[in-house]
Amino acid sequence: MACVARAVTSGPGPIRKAGLAVGRAVQGAGSALRRRIRRSTHAGGAGESGLAKLIELHAVNSAGDMMITIALASTVFFSVPTGEARGRVALYLLVTMAPFALLAPVVGPLLDRVPHGRRAAMAISMLGRAMLAWMMADIVSGAGLELYPAALGVLVASKAYGVVRSAVVPRLLPGRTTLVKANSRVTLAGLLATAVAAPVGGMLHLIGPRWPLYGAFVIFVGGTVLSFSLPHKVDSGKGEAPAQLTSGERVHLGHYKEQQQRAPRPGRQIVDPSVLHALQANASLRALSGFLTLFLAFLLREHPVGGLSAAFSLGVVAVSAGAGNAFGTALGSWLKARGPERIIATALMCALATACLAAVWYSAVTIAAVAAVAGIAQALSKLSLDAMIQREVPEISRTSAFARSETALQLAWVIGGAIGILLPLNGTVGMSVAASLVALGFAVSVRGLLGTRRTMSSVTGRA
Repeated sequence: MACVARAVTSGPGPIRKAGLAVGRAVQGAGSALRRRIRRSTHAGGAGESGLAKLIELHAVNSAGDMMITIALASTVFFSVPTGEARGRVALYLLVTMAPFALLAPVVGPLLDRVPHGRRAAMAISMLGRAMLAWMMADIVSGAGLELYPAALGVLVASKAYGVVRSAVVPRLLPGRTTLVKANSRVTLAGLLATAVAAPVGGMLHLIGPRWPLYGAFVIFVGGTVLSFSLPHKVDSGKGEAPAQLTSGERVHLGHYKEQQQRAPRPGRQIVDPSVLHALQANASLRALSGFLTLFLAFLLREHPVGGLSAAFSLGVVAVSAGAGNAFGTALGSWLKARGPERIIATALMCALATACLAAVWYSAVTIAAVAAVAGIAQALSKLSLDAMIQREVPEISRTSAFARSETALQLAWVIGGAIGILLPLNGTVGMSVAASLVALGFAVSVRGLLGTRRTMSSVTGRA
């Protein structure tokens, strides 16, 4: 390389000119890309409010998580036969998620105790994952049991970041920007970063299984530094108190105002029952996502559809799900915050109808449709849930509410994924189970979601 550099800078005139031209072109393209990204992240007052910094930080977070996902998936799933892979994935869920289920009730109260250190909490989650990625790089090839505690640590740190990020967004809203639109921009940045990091991680994996983890280390170290560039106002936690996520029966219709004023325990806030119904609906869609991810991964690897190869079948489903998620995020930004309850109910109905269609007419087209609609429904419903928490939960309790909702949704994904692993590899049976998961969520949430919202509006006088 040194010889080439000397040849370019001190060689004959044409070679030197060509080298300088290439260097200027690369530098110009990089500068143009940076300017375009900056204009996008800073648009709509996001630069002045500090939301742009959070958008960039979330992109870094998503890219690092994708690198770790590629490293683990290549070891746990793709490198072994299907039967052994199902056992490894089941072991991964058990070893990592069982402790996480025990830790989940602790995450929210722990973050409630550090309302003044949100930037530090984000930085710690980034630095922790950087250190764990470096540790896993030495053991990822063997895929031994020692890999799973490190994976658990990555999962907990990632979810802690997600909880803090959700609580920070309302503090960085630009003027005339709704929470749904702001969350859409943050989420879309993460999706774009994931799309860029995936092929980069794949190329690094061609060098060796540990190299995506080295890439994750570098990304998370950068994220650690970027966390402290957030505005100081995100660390303000004046007057915050934990939320009381109680059942709809305890917080019921006309008694809502009275129970808001008389919380079950001092310092806790009663949450509107419509938020709880929205969480139930989101849990069913998140369970559907976990189910489709693992069930279709094994099903299409063993039994490709439509005469397609296994790799192509998996690619079609992955692209459909990713495109659906991105479209749902963009659609949520366009819909703004109009009727989040109706948006969630509509998303559930569309997901249920598509899953039923795939159960009756199982084919490559219907599977791709289920993946796409599930992605759209999950994105729209999550954005709507965030908007409802922001609207219904007082600012003093939002961190706690986001913490509890995030951990509940993560556990719902695991339950769906576990069902997907246990089922026989039969497409019709699988799509029937997928439809049942959504139908359960529809049955327990939609009537209360819409009915409670109408009644609560009349009781509290809100439009």
